Amino acid sequence: MDLRELEKKARMYIQLETGEEFRREVEELLEREDWEALNDRFFADLEFGTGGMRGIIGGGFFRMNPLMVRRATQGLANYILSQGLKDPSVAIAYDSRRYSRVFAREAALVLCGNGIKTYLFKDLRPTPELSFTVRHLGTTAGIVITASHNPPQYNGYKVYWSDGGQVVPPHDKGIIEEVRKVTSEIRSMPEEEALARGLLTYIGEEVDRAYFDAVRRQVIRPDLFKEHGGEVSVVYTPLHGTGRMPVETVLRGFGIDVFTVPEQAEPDGDFPTVEYPNPEEASALELALSYARKRKADVVMATDPDSDRLGIAVPDGHDYVLITGNQLGALLADYIFSSKKEMGSLPERPAFVKSIVTTNLQRKIVESYGVECHEVLTGFKYFAAKIREFEEKGGPQYVFGTEESYGFLVGTDVRDKDAVSASILTVEMTLYHRVQGKTLLQRLEELYRQHGYFEEILTTKTFPGEKGIQVMRGIMERLRNDPPLAFGDLKVVEIRDYLDGTTLYLPSGERKKNIDLPSSNVLQFVLEDGSVVSARPSGTEPKIKFYASCTSPVKDSLEEAKREVKEKLEVVQRQIDGWIPA
Repeated sequence: MDLRELEKKARMYIQLETGEEFRREVEELLEREDWEALNDRFFADLEFGTGGMRGIIGGGFFRMNPLMVRRATQGLANYILSQGLKDPSVAIAYDSRRYSRVFAREAALVLCGNGIKTYLFKDLRPTPELSFTVRHLGTTAGIVITASHNPPQYNGYKVYWSDGGQVVPPHDKGIIEEVRKVTSEIRSMPEEEALARGLLTYIGEEVDRAYFDAVRRQVIRPDLFKEHGGEVSVVYTPLHGTGRMPVETVLRGFGIDVFTVPEQAEPDGDFPTVEYPNPEEASALELALSYARKRKADVVMATDPDSDRLGIAVPDGHDYVLITGNQLGALLADYIFSSKKEMGSLPERPAFVKSIVTTNLQRKIVESYGVECHEVLTGFKYFAAKIREFEEKGGPQYVFGTEESYGFLVGTDVRDKDAVSASILTVEMTLYHRVQGKTLLQRLEELYRQHGYFEEILTTKTFPGEKGIQVMRGIMERLRNDPPLAFGDLKVVEIRDYLDGTTLYLPSGERKKNIDLPSSNVLQFVLEDGSVVSARPSGTEPKIKFYASCTSPVKDSLEEAKREVKEKLEVVQRQIDGWIPA
């Protein structure tokens, strides 16, 4: 960017920003004439996309700060007011990240400044509770301030609509258009005035009680807890996030012996004990595992900062092994649908929903119980949209859904992934199999023998900044223009392009427009043995992700099937590595 234009943008930001720390950051960069750092903060505006916005905390238009939160909220307010609704309202929650409380308050006061009734949690709460709250209070929309499992330097802003799901068309595009129009016209209101006029209400325990009741309703075998609840030992870590209060409350309410890792129990946006506060990362569970070994725990559980993702580890001989999101989703799907079928509580047309990059083992499991399997794009806003579609069209009844990135949703009281309800179902499942004389790993092996062995890998590469965006576009363009026709000895038989909704059938060369999902920058390569390789730039981070799920039928030996799949994955991994620039 031209230096004069860069300086002009920086000085404009300084003039508009109300947060002194953020303003001072940019002033110091100008004083030092650090043009490279300034360019990184001003080469573009932090985009308000279909899921809201997420970025590095700091001063600048390409950062998360009070100004960008106020702009986004003014745009949201303008859109809500354009709908002509009577008494519009918004609920707001926030997690333990740096400045989350500040950003939530800024958003609330802008909404109040636009005459919109606002319900603000007086302390941090998990994302799934915000989704529940929107429906419970009947608000027009919801906001949660979180960057989920991102590193400490990030924060974000997610928007929900009245159904409790993150915004999807047409609301997402309408909000984006309004946000882009906002420059300096931002209406806000002092907190004292907002409270006095009844536009701002702080909420807390009364909503908690309703949410916990909704979570408890998902339990399938309450008598199992009454008879054996004291027999299962849980070590839990909220990873310095929002999960401690809700997870402890629900588990202990069922008589579960839960030990919370003390070093990670308190909310802390710096996440001092972990490199990444992400239950998908083995390193994030190290402290919990050390306590589990001492206490001989039956299951180790971890939730991310906003408590929508759940990761677990289970005993295996003298140590513990991590269960992947795909595996836990398969185990939960098996337990939920088998139990409901056994107890006669499955609806007439039960439905299971999974993302397109989630293992097909789950499809095989649920279909074996006579359950419909539906696929959606990655992101739980699409799960919420599918639930709404079922309800509006009188279609099947949603029961459970999962995505590979440790996201699970039981029931429909919440319309986003929910680690709190997933945690109690995971403990229930562990207890059930224990009473049957099995471990979770033994049940997983039974599922492999019945449906075939599946194993997955995920390769993630980060490309930050302006150049990174171009690099990721280049990778996807090359894969579209010169796609792989084989992975080792395995031929590619289908290429699914979710951007234009087409499938290319390689044996015949026929291309059909047959993907009935919203347009998304995802490519999938289906191999002749049923294995699937996917490429997808992240919608919330400067990353590109490559997913591979390989499979093999279990014939004589499960170990033989595992070896065969491992060899396939090694071939796929080498090919993926070749796609990524050094």
